[in-house]
Amino acid sequence: MSKPVCLILGAGAGIGGNVAKRFAREGYHACLARRSDRAGLDRLVAEIEAEGGSASGYMVNAVDEGSIEQLVTDIEADVGPITVAVFNLGAQIGDRGLASTSLKAFEMGWRMATLSLFRLAQVLFPYMEARGSGVLLVTSATSAMRGNAGQHSHAAAIGGRRMLCQSLNAQFASKGIHVAHIVVDGAVDAPDTLGKLLGPERFQALRETKGLEHDGLILPAEVANTYFHLAHQHRSAWTFELDLRAFSDLAWWNHAGSPTLK
Repeated sequence: MSKPVCLILGAGAGIGGNVAKRFAREGYHACLARRSDRAGLDRLVAEIEAEGGSASGYMVNAVDEGSIEQLVTDIEADVGPITVAVFNLGAQIGDRGLASTSLKAFEMGWRMATLSLFRLAQVLFPYMEARGSGVLLVTSATSAMRGNAGQHSHAAAIGGRRMLCQSLNAQFASKGIHVAHIVVDGAVDAPDTLGKLLGPERFQALRETKGLEHDGLILPAEVANTYFHLAHQHRSAWTFELDLRAFSDLAWWNHAGSPTLK
């Protein structure tokens, strides 16, 4: 019997890579897809295999026409049925005022955050619907719930992502497909997302003052435990939306800004 397949779009060293490792430990074949850093992708695959799991890596630019569609079609044909798909693509371009947000940047945020998710669902859900089951876990952000100054592109794109998840859930939950929208309401201890956004010095300073033994940054391995739980909920008690944050952070509805990006 072949292993169930978990596809992770946006498999970096943070949430995506840790989700891949978590599912691989439980007997899934992890298909890791990312846009850049082939060496990092190969390293993640090697780490999974060193732990006794199975994985394969794919270099995919999700905004390229046909890229997601070809990836899903190839995996379904050559690896096995995709039981769980994790959409973990970010669309953060940093803190930019209205005048400094170009039309290209604004549109790119939508293409990455919303259109790519639509394309994934459009190609994958017919397979899942025919099987009568499947899981789509969608990583989201505070911007899905609240728009801040300087976050025009991100808030519009991630807000659209949330509404798209609601629409997918409304159409496909009754057909056995579990859609879950996960609001990551805080800073994640991830070198290739927050680390790149802040730069190495600011990121390390944040880790030393808030993260590490302080537990004030969200740990990707702990997020992966939540994702695995969501993927295996009984259908009589499915979660559609939840939010995650460190114990010391105020929730999105309790404060007006994001100090991490300021």
